[in-house]
Amino acid sequence: MKQLKSLLATGALSLGGIVFAQPKPNVVFIITDDLGYGDLSCFGQEKFLTPNIDRLALNGTRFTRSYSGTTVSAPSRASLMSGLHTGHASIRGNKEMDPEGQFPLPENTYTLFHLFKNAGYKTGAFGKWGLGYPGSTGDPIHQGVDEFFGYNCQRLAHNYYPGHLWRNQKRIELPENDNGRSGAYAQDLIQKEILSFISNNKGNPFFLYAPIVLPHAELIVPEDSIIQQFRGKFPETPYRGIDDGPSFRKGGYASQEHPRATHAAMVKRIDVYVGQIIERLKAEGIYENTLIVFTSDNGPHREGGGDPDFFNSNGIYRGYKRDLYEGGVRVPTVVSWKGHVAAGEENSFAFAFWDYMPTFAELLGVEYPKPTDGVSVLPTFLNRDGQKSRDFFYFEFLEMDGKQAVIQSDWKLIHQSIRKNPTFELYNLASDPSENHNIISLYPEKAEELRKIMQCARTDDRAWKLYND
Repeated sequence: MKQLKSLLATGALSLGGIVFAQPKPNVVFIITDDLGYGDLSCFGQEKFLTPNIDRLALNGTRFTRSYSGTTVSAPSRASLMSGLHTGHASIRGNKEMDPEGQFPLPENTYTLFHLFKNAGYKTGAFGKWGLGYPGSTGDPIHQGVDEFFGYNCQRLAHNYYPGHLWRNQKRIELPENDNGRSGAYAQDLIQKEILSFISNNKGNPFFLYAPIVLPHAELIVPEDSIIQQFRGKFPETPYRGIDDGPSFRKGGYASQEHPRATHAAMVKRIDVYVGQIIERLKAEGIYENTLIVFTSDNGPHREGGGDPDFFNSNGIYRGYKRDLYEGGVRVPTVVSWKGHVAAGEENSFAFAFWDYMPTFAELLGVEYPKPTDGVSVLPTFLNRDGQKSRDFFYFEFLEMDGKQAVIQSDWKLIHQSIRKNPTFELYNLASDPSENHNIISLYPEKAEELRKIMQCARTDDRAWKLYND
């Protein structure tokens, strides 16, 4: 770590014992919203193609056992930002705060943005935040973000033609969307800011966090060539949602005549955005010095007309968003960095969102002042020796009466409905990756071993109290 820090300070980087005379690498972290493990053609999607993301995978490595922070947006992203699993993180559910926003990250949180800023990076976040209402301790401008543009509130991010977005702490009105009009598609506006950030910072190292709002409900896209290639392609059952009244564009999902076509178009639109980001990096001459991560915050949703079963969005894995089965927390992940990350490879090494903090710290050659539950997976990313292992993974979700899960090697214990009617389920992921067979009666000693880990892996904090008051 000290040797790497010294080399970075002199403008050189040492990877696998070879010293490269180059600037500090940029990092682009793209996280989609409710994109399932099987929603990309490079992860098995058969009903449509995602060529730009497939190409990113061909130039990098597909990780087939990558886990999110947990099974819904806010706590999953809080785990990513803090390097803590949800037994220790301060956000463990999607807790709404009036009038706009969610339960905030505490003031003393050390985030990925602080890590990169302390290493001399410019930091930007463009898309959905959901980690603290405007002006709170969790506001992005208070969590190490130099430039923010997008939705502060993840509830309002349900809607793609909102009345306003935020630029840092300034509310940006969108009159094109007044009175039910659909003049400004928010994610298109956000994409322009992403591309501008890349161009404006091409001469400096930067950390770009791009939490793309798609393909979360509501199901709606602009009327352009992307949706036109899918409309009429699939059998459809129209979805009747909220098209007026107090919940219209305040979190309610709009009606959609072609929900399946729209889902495909939303994932295709993500693919177009990813292609544009890569092309901008290349045009600015910084692609080869940029580490790109593409992933999702949790499993696929079934809201607003979403139909993950039709698209096999969770692949072979059981469960959806809000489940702690593999389909709720195993996410598609691609890591690419030309000349450093192995090209065209598939890797089954298991890691989770809270591992990115120590991974990026090792990449930058810096120390992080707060405890972390993660281990650096940089050796795995760069195909080097020295990868450390971990004893277990822990997941927690405080909504729906509370859920917990522990994974140790191939064994997985799930604790359902922990505050009302608690039950336990035990699975072996090697022999039963789809979690079809609860074998707790066959292996009670293994279940008890994992239950003890589960008990010790968490702490009660202010988030727990909110859900138990």
